[in-house]
Amino acid sequence: MKKQINNRADVELLVHQFYTKIRADEEICFYFNTIIKDWEAHLEKLTDFWEMNLFGVKKYNGNPLAVHNQVDAHFDGKITSAEFGIWLNHWAQTLDEHFEGENVEILKRRARKMSTFLYASMFQHRQKESEV
Repeated sequence: MKKQINNRADVELLVHQFYTKIRADEEICFYFNTIIKDWEAHLEKLTDFWEMNLFGVKKYNGNPLAVHNQVDAHFDGKITSAEFGIWLNHWAQTLDEHFEGENVEILKRRARKMSTFLYASMFQHRQKESEV
């Protein structure tokens, strides 16, 4: 039975289920499994991020643009929009498998917007690096 996303426990379930898919995806798992050494801490930080994004709770402390630029640099600028597409598909599938309601649609829209900003930032960062 699907439920609404109403609280941190729901966001935590979403994040954990989503990253189970990501870690198993043969096309993109190595990006995550290479960089992330402490999965529990990472999942906690991402739960903080999405809880803040959805409910305005100010626990998250980080800079997603800078972190993703560093990850992209680590992989020599090889991350493409295809990887973001796979990520977004897993996100939408996980939401649809476990939840229903307005917050599902909000989180889908915010993830699409965020992926666009992250990829654009990575692309701009690559341009700056090539000019140096």
